[in-house]
Amino acid sequence: MRDPDFRPLIFHVDLDAFYASVEQRDNPSLKGRPIIVGAAPGHRGVVSACSYEARRFGIHSAMPISQAYRRCPQGVYLPVRMERYLDVSREVMEILSTFTPHMQQISVDEAFLDLTGTERLFGPAHDTGAKLKEEVRTRTGLAISVGIGPNKYLAKMATNAGKPDGLVEVRAETADSFLDTVALKDLWGIGEKTLQRLTELNITSVRQLRGIPQPELSRLLGQGASGFLAAVTQGSDPGIFSEEPRSRSLSSETTFERDRKDRSGIETVLLELCHQVMFRMREGGWKSKTVALKLRFHDFTTVSAQKTIKHWITSADELHTVAVELLSSRWTGGTPIRLVGIGLSSLTAVEAQDQLELFSDGYGRRGRVEEAVFRLQQKMGDGTLTKASLMRKKTGRKPSTGP
Repeated sequence: MRDPDFRPLIFHVDLDAFYASVEQRDNPSLKGRPIIVGAAPGHRGVVSACSYEARRFGIHSAMPISQAYRRCPQGVYLPVRMERYLDVSREVMEILSTFTPHMQQISVDEAFLDLTGTERLFGPAHDTGAKLKEEVRTRTGLAISVGIGPNKYLAKMATNAGKPDGLVEVRAETADSFLDTVALKDLWGIGEKTLQRLTELNITSVRQLRGIPQPELSRLLGQGASGFLAAVTQGSDPGIFSEEPRSRSLSSETTFERDRKDRSGIETVLLELCHQVMFRMREGGWKSKTVALKLRFHDFTTVSAQKTIKHWITSADELHTVAVELLSSRWTGGTPIRLVGIGLSSLTAVEAQDQLELFSDGYGRRGRVEEAVFRLQQKMGDGTLTKASLMRKKTGRKPSTGP
């Protein structure tokens, strides 16, 4: 049991420009060049990720690829290699898990570590963060940003403040002064509609927002937004990154930096999340028939949908098909979305066979391909194998560069 006198100590770890960094690590000739991972120029689609060199041109994730190409025609445009990123992600998460058993992976490139009470073991928190960064860089060649705080939200904000390759610690007693340096637009989880409303109200800073009584804030912004802002401006955790009941379900979700309502882009994000969830399910030795979708809209309203199918889910493509169906059942396209998540529940151990199923459909074949890729990646350990269906679905082409 933990000593109640220990102060909460949460680390947030973020792999900097992860997809692009993996591409640069795998191909050193790409280092220093603007890398755009996503759809191909001349095709419909969006930027999934980009290097910091590309960001200097104003390129960011979710940007239409046509706009990215206009801004940076000399960039190197690469297809998404999700299996490769998942393989590298596993390497990093294994390193992080050696520091604490209390790790929560929230996406392919982010995790929280609860290191409460470990200062006697590892030393000061800042030194532990430096050790984390050194260990990941030495063993994988990748840079991580580390944020340290008394809760998940402040740890996440600390990471954002230090990017790229940063290390920032925020203590409970310095939370207000830290947050006062943050622009309203940089508060993680704040949406465009809320920012517009704050501008209309001539509220321009975190300090000013903190000084408004919550009943008044609720009258001005509504209960959902006011509750969120009252929590985060006080340095409290609003519960964005909730724990999942690991024994019975697993999920992956993403909170967009800016609210979105482009269906094709959101479906693309869902595809990536489906691959993350299927990877984790296979790695954990689970199987499931039940899919759950989570949506949070710009006004903080959260809805969910669930569907149980008749057979075990066999592939990320099948999971994505069900996810898109659930998305259509809860969203007509007009309301901006701030968070999307996909999960599998009622997990059962693979060894718990109930009745032999003979897969004869396309999803079954894809599932066997995914399983084979996963097993070969585990054996080879270098992530050289990538399932082509994801690349076709995402890009439909080979890697390309600008003229």
